[in-house]
Amino acid sequence: MREEIIVSGRNNPLIDPQLHIWHWEIPTYLFLGGLAAGLLFFAALYYLRGKESEYSTAVKIAPMLAPIALVLGLIALFLDLHHKLYFWRLYTTIKLESPMSWGAWTLMLVTPLSMLWCALHIKELFPKWDWKFDIIKDVLAFFEKQKIVLAWIMLISSAILGIYTGILFSAFNARPLWNTSILGPLFLASGLSAGSAITIWLSKNHDERKRFAQLDLMIIGVELFLIVHMFMGFLASSQVQIEAANLFLGGPYTAPFWIFVVILGMIVPAILEILELRKFKIPVVIPVVLVLFGSLMLRFIIAYAGQASRWLY
Repeated sequence: MREEIIVSGRNNPLIDPQLHIWHWEIPTYLFLGGLAAGLLFFAALYYLRGKESEYSTAVKIAPMLAPIALVLGLIALFLDLHHKLYFWRLYTTIKLESPMSWGAWTLMLVTPLSMLWCALHIKELFPKWDWKFDIIKDVLAFFEKQKIVLAWIMLISSAILGIYTGILFSAFNARPLWNTSILGPLFLASGLSAGSAITIWLSKNHDERKRFAQLDLMIIGVELFLIVHMFMGFLASSQVQIEAANLFLGGPYTAPFWIFVVILGMIVPAILEILELRKFKIPVVIPVVLVLFGSLMLRFIIAYAGQASRWLY
């Protein structure tokens, strides 16, 4: 039996501070948003670097999945809303101190931008595609001439979107586990890793797959560094954050986090990618699925564990 001395008066289960209000919709939305951010970031980056023909899958093909991911993510977010008819009020004001305001406006920019980028490259998938209406052709011709500006906007906005998926959590100071600035860079890195994995999966170009396997290895290394740094920060902080870290260091989320996220989602695919780079025949689908699974589980576990963390002392 575990005894606790309650000194704050804030231990009303299901009311405060253990109010579980975010379910599967939010981590699903954050995963899909991070995936779209990773796909669009690499598309813009390699276009601006003049690698459009060399890495055609990253620039032209893989981003086709971004608007699909964004729309599905927005549907999940919409399902989570309690007052669904009033979602439009997010767009009647801009609050610079609110991550939700940043997210709403970023999504409003990134979603049509991703659709426009796909429209500019749709003939890569469907060579006989015809827009039929001259006005659409004229609009696309205009943006084709402004493609560099478009790519810069997409590069910056996709990076903001990737970071926002973590800041959405870290802005909640009432949850000790979420109260860390590491989540923004960690979720951005996770989204970039998912985007690079999709590119590896879709690409038929050996050099492109090799480049993105190398990129993914570097990103996984960054993710592991950020995770270690996050727990070091928690353990060197206040008692409530030590308790939050202990959820993953012997607590109920220890096995799911270290097995599903770190081992299966990062270490195993990293080993498989290293073996593939060393000319071993590894089915590409295995590391790709593991990276995507780990990225998804990271959001789910952080979402649920964060709501379980509390200010008690």
